[in-house]
Amino acid sequence: MSWIHILILAAVQGMTELLPVSSSAHVIVAAELMGQNMSTPANSLLLVLLHTGTMIAVIAYFWRRWVSEFLSSWEKFWRFVKLIFVASLFSGAVGYPTMKFVERILSTPGHPVAIEALFHKLNWAAPALGIVGLLILYAGLRQARRPETGRAAEARAIRWLDAIVMGILQGFAIPFRGFSRSGSTISGGLLTGGSRAEIESFSFAMVVAITPLAIGRELYRLERAAHRAGVSVHLGLALAPGVFGMACAFVAGLVALRWLSRWLEQGRWHWFGIYCLAAAAVVEILYLRGW
Repeated sequence: MSWIHILILAAVQGMTELLPVSSSAHVIVAAELMGQNMSTPANSLLLVLLHTGTMIAVIAYFWRRWVSEFLSSWEKFWRFVKLIFVASLFSGAVGYPTMKFVERILSTPGHPVAIEALFHKLNWAAPALGIVGLLILYAGLRQARRPETGRAAEARAIRWLDAIVMGILQGFAIPFRGFSRSGSTISGGLLTGGSRAEIESFSFAMVVAITPLAIGRELYRLERAAHRAGVSVHLGLALAPGVFGMACAFVAGLVALRWLSRWLEQGRWHWFGIYCLAAAAVVEILYLRGW
């Protein structure tokens, strides 16, 4: 993949990863239009490294808020660890069997298929975008009608129910490209009655917690593919394009986070749902036209 292609994908990834519009679906479409297949091991690793760049942007953006909300005392920190563990546990309990079920559907006798095969299937991305668009639209409109008055309403701490619901929705976002992780988890938190700022902060803390596992999985997949092909992997060469893209995604991610926070605080969350529905229609049209 050329450096200009990596730059374009990094900009798309960085902007859309942190907005509730599914970065995976946008990256898949951009890659298909440039003739790139994101289901190959090397490109899957690149995609994960682009995610890593945006996650570094998340840490930089939310660090002060996390220190205040979750790290200012041992009691807060320990409760935060337990909430993240519960959310991640439910994500795994939902995501892993769902991933295996999808792989079984895609596989044929003698030709097993990994979940990464969905990285270039627009016919799967379109309905996922549509479903998460409806979820965001419903949660946004419902939240906009719910009166939140006083500092107590805005400062409600994350509850166990919030963590469980957000964890379950993150589990569904893991295998399906197009089912926005941030869109689904923040919407789930809003539907359980969470306050905007705390739900946003916890949602991004959840994904930071699982990103190292995703990177490890893709490195392992790359090594396995190389072993089957009988070639050795030069990790430096494999990571170099991704590191460049990661830096670009970091910058784009910071811009996207400022946009997301502003719209969430202003009660414009449902507009992201409308966008996802429109994007689902565009992706479906592209699929029907042979992309």
